[in-house]
Amino acid sequence: MKTQLSRRQFFTAAAAIGASTAVAACATERPASPLEQMRVVKAGGLDIAVYESSGKGPAVVLVHGNSSSALAYRHQMDSDLGRKYRMVAFDLPGHGASARAEDPARTYTLPGYAAVVTSLSAQLGLQDAVYAGWSLGGHIMLEASPDLPGMAGLMIFGTPPLAFPPAGDAFKPVPEMGSTFKADLNEAEMDAYVTSFFRPGIGELPESFRKDIRRTDGRARAALGASIRPDGYRDEIAVVAKLGKPLAILHGEQEQLVNGDYFRKLTIPSLWRNAVQVVPGAGHAIQWEQPERFNELLAAFVKDCRGRA
Repeated sequence: MKTQLSRRQFFTAAAAIGASTAVAACATERPASPLEQMRVVKAGGLDIAVYESSGKGPAVVLVHGNSSSALAYRHQMDSDLGRKYRMVAFDLPGHGASARAEDPARTYTLPGYAAVVTSLSAQLGLQDAVYAGWSLGGHIMLEASPDLPGMAGLMIFGTPPLAFPPAGDAFKPVPEMGSTFKADLNEAEMDAYVTSFFRPGIGELPESFRKDIRRTDGRARAALGASIRPDGYRDEIAVVAKLGKPLAILHGEQEQLVNGDYFRKLTIPSLWRNAVQVVPGAGHAIQWEQPERFNELLAAFVKDCRGRA
């Protein structure tokens, strides 16, 4: 027996079939992004959002910057690099999908963040990983590195190592730096701060960066600023001078926040390739603006740290 469909029923059914076919096609053509597959790990007494790529090779841990999240590493997690190496990214406390601190003065500091890194490292079996830290993430890793003796190597970018008081020429004197430690930012300040992450004239801002700064706990910026005091963090200049593992330093040629000349003043015996790696066409967020070059440098660094793994 034939069933007669009304015009409305026909188009409703056709739309449903088309939608299901499109979903199936997408599922076939595009595997889920590692950044869409979050798990929660307890570290520092807080729920921390952790993401892992599909690779089974040596581990690489990616630590993001101030008012950002693991989404800043999309072009690494979703790349051939992520399919080769076990790449692990996570949201810092008060950032992204991770929990906000119950005690901001303790958690939102370099020692507090470093404790989260070392806890995650132990729980996830990452003691011998290569670590990469962007901006605040690099400062966190300099703080944590003495407590990670098995670490294979460290890459930092957008991160001038600091003593106390911080050298006045480590950063450029731009107004956006004032937002770094400011709890409450209005919309214009948020967009200006995110704009400073990129080379001049970038145009439209990546929506993920705009989303991240809006969902960051503002207390994280304020508490971090308050913690920049004597004995509030390790002397990073001393850390890099004594670091026994390879240290790669990347610098965007069109960086708007960090003064590239500052690095020439530092003594870094384990500096990878004996030079700061300057990346053309990039500002502060090298991993986003020049992902292919960044991934090439990271892959080469991992190989050198792990004996050509």
